[in-house]
Amino acid sequence: MSLALLKTHLSRILTADGWLLFATRGLRMFAYGFLSIVLILYLKAEGLSEEKIGLLLTMTLLGDTAISLWITTSADRVGRKRMLVLGALLMAAAGAVFALTSNFVWLIIAATIGVLSPSDKEVGPFLAIEQAALSETIEDRQRTGVFAWYNLTGSLTAALGALVGGFACQEFLDLGATGAAVYRPLVVAYSVVGVALAMAFMFLSKAAEAPPQDTSTQHLRWLGLHRSRSVVLKLSALFALDAFGGGFILQSIVAYWFSLRFALEPAVLGSIFFVGNLLAAGSALAAAALARRFGLINTMVFTHLPSNVLLILVPLMPSVELAIAVLLARFSISQMDVPTRQSYTMAVVHPDERSAASGITTVARSVGAALSPTLAGYMLANPRWTSAPFFIAGGLKIVYDLILYRAFTAEE
Repeated sequence: MSLALLKTHLSRILTADGWLLFATRGLRMFAYGFLSIVLILYLKAEGLSEEKIGLLLTMTLLGDTAISLWITTSADRVGRKRMLVLGALLMAAAGAVFALTSNFVWLIIAATIGVLSPSDKEVGPFLAIEQAALSETIEDRQRTGVFAWYNLTGSLTAALGALVGGFACQEFLDLGATGAAVYRPLVVAYSVVGVALAMAFMFLSKAAEAPPQDTSTQHLRWLGLHRSRSVVLKLSALFALDAFGGGFILQSIVAYWFSLRFALEPAVLGSIFFVGNLLAAGSALAAAALARRFGLINTMVFTHLPSNVLLILVPLMPSVELAIAVLLARFSISQMDVPTRQSYTMAVVHPDERSAASGITTVARSVGAALSPTLAGYMLANPRWTSAPFFIAGGLKIVYDLILYRAFTAEE
């Protein structure tokens, strides 16, 4: 099926639950987009050092990991709607604490217990449960295409969020705001989005819930898995390696690097990531067509490799224009592996394991990503090491691509 035909039929493929999940994805990614532009700048304006900010980002991702593991592995049993509402309320709570206090202890607690995104990528339990719910409402042959549009929705709204966040801060600066007051309204807005998501999830129907669980495998279950345990653990280990590399170049870290290296203003940063996320959106959509022709694993690996080479080249550019150009080139192919990776995970597990499998692989990515921001924070604080996160991230991601290809290409 061509991309044009897929777009034409999307309205017939998605149920009311599907459209609702697309809407919640878009709203959430909009919030992640604007927060990623200002989070480190906000914390720095509140008086935190780069080392403390790195530690805080690490605790944010570790906390999201623990919360996500509990919520996603319980969702198929307790109820997907209930767990999504809980995740949204934790998102609202984290944003509220960050907006109300600069006390490092309270920030650590909120970062650990709540759901907070330091990048324009998914955190928390939402992605795993939403994709499991979507998989219940569509045919297997439609899944990669629908996931591509689902990711397109996220990339577009994250791009819009980055643009809005950057220009909103510029507007506050022009109005005379100084210090943390320039960024605080967006942290408050993040909390408000969490409340809105909780209300939206209340409208999900029973059709989005998991099918009845196979009682014959109940005694074999581990974190919600039974038949697919081995393949999920292998994928989780690899995804953790990829995410560990990615944790060095979270969007908030890259935005701060551009601010540090080239003294770019928030509006310019927002514009860069707006364009970048638009390009990423297009790359995610192209993945469905490539996967049908070349297979899921081949699409994942052979689009991911060149994007990581471009990542390594960003800090080597002699001017801000060239650095931005290379970064945008990376964005243009960086997301092709995402819908294919997600679809592959859904394809290799039993339907009543989907929330758990997606949750465990997502948690593995969160664990991997949680360890690197602290290291990146120390590097950003040292003028001689400010570009090292790009080199480390690109190198680790290339290693991930090669191992993934060797381990799974024969099994597809």
